[in-house]
Amino acid sequence: MPRYTLLQRLLHWLIALIVFGLLGAGLAFWALGYGGLKDLLGEETTNTLYMVHKSFGILLLLLTILRIVLRLRTPPPPYDPPLGALERLVGGGIHLLLYVFLIGLPIGGWIATAASGYPIQFFGMTLPGIIGENKELGEMMFFYHGIGGLIVGVLVLIHIAAGIKHWRLKDGIMTRISLP
Repeated sequence: MPRYTLLQRLLHWLIALIVFGLLGAGLAFWALGYGGLKDLLGEETTNTLYMVHKSFGILLLLLTILRIVLRLRTPPPPYDPPLGALERLVGGGIHLLLYVFLIGLPIGGWIATAASGYPIQFFGMTLPGIIGENKELGEMMFFYHGIGGLIVGVLVLIHIAAGIKHWRLKDGIMTRISLP
């Protein structure tokens, strides 16, 4: 059975883990806000959670770019048996949207953070902001960042549902991306 390279498979699953963590933290930010999280977890833990979210968001951006470069250099393995046209179209569309959002969301979060006047933190380092401070823009960008996170959540659920479908069909699709 043809498979993606080991590095591509590792990146897929590492990105998946990071996305789950970022979505979980993002939902907590959306549901509770800074004040609610601070009341629940304390200020230090809340600030650490935001720093970790920013750091893993930037890491997600870098890993997604690497994954795209690898995919361009090493085409995906063929489907055996081949997928129908509709499945290829829908699957390809979902993958494309995931790539667009996994690049766009971290950049949007970086812009929102910089515009709001907060530091851009990456595992203990402070990176430069993409733009200068603009509180109104920052608030708007955080809103759209949250909406984008919800969209990624839906795309991930569709992606997982398709994976479960192919796993149940035992048609070999899941072995293309599975580890060992």
